[in-house]
Amino acid sequence: MKSAEEIKEFTRFMADYATSLLGSGVHTSRVLRNSGRIASSLGLQVHMTTFQKSIIMTVADTDGAHVHTEVLEISGMPISFDYNSELSSLSWEAFDKHLSLEELRIKFEEIKARPKMASWLLILLVGLANASFCRLFGGDLGAVLIVFVTTMLGFILRLQMQKRGVNHFIIFTTASFVTSLTASSALLFDATAEIAVATSVLYLIPGVPLINGVIDILEGHTLTGVSRLIQAFLLVLCIAAGLSLSIFMFQNSLL
Repeated sequence: MKSAEEIKEFTRFMADYATSLLGSGVHTSRVLRNSGRIASSLGLQVHMTTFQKSIIMTVADTDGAHVHTEVLEISGMPISFDYNSELSSLSWEAFDKHLSLEELRIKFEEIKARPKMASWLLILLVGLANASFCRLFGGDLGAVLIVFVTTMLGFILRLQMQKRGVNHFIIFTTASFVTSLTASSALLFDATAEIAVATSVLYLIPGVPLINGVIDILEGHTLTGVSRLIQAFLLVLCIAAGLSLSIFMFQNSLL
């Protein structure tokens, strides 16, 4: 039997673990499975209620003698499939090797402390990916090069605004407008401007929240799923607003 203090410490760790998963782009059922796997390895039970911005977690021992509840805010984090995979692997390691709480905490901190992808490399890859979309949709070489450059400029702007804590709806609207506006320079080089402008904002599409929202609804986590879809659709509207503004400015040339 675990003491009340041990359960309290474990609950704090599990709440931190779960919010890290949710904040970095994991659907709800995966968080529940991973958390339950870790709890069962220590002979405990975990119950969780997730919302868009917070999580309520309750941990109890098997006979229900000691129960502790934590409420934590889900902080926004960059979406990282490597990070999510490592945290999921930690849950299996805890289950297979019956790691102690201290061992779990050490490994968890090691995962969080691992260096992230360099900003310059991330910007370059995003630019290449969006340029590939332009080519895929029929853009010529000039349009591909323009989309590559304007995407990097827009992504740099987005990162700088995020660092300054600007509202993310304003970030998406501004980044969409600036990217599509600069992509309109394709008109000066006799490139496929309409394709360049249309594909220049694709890097902003919130694909992970859209997918996770649908998965959550299908798996019965309706409240969280609907919240994620609403958030994603609002971001799509912001992208459309920024794109529409730049198209309005050059409508005679683009349409």
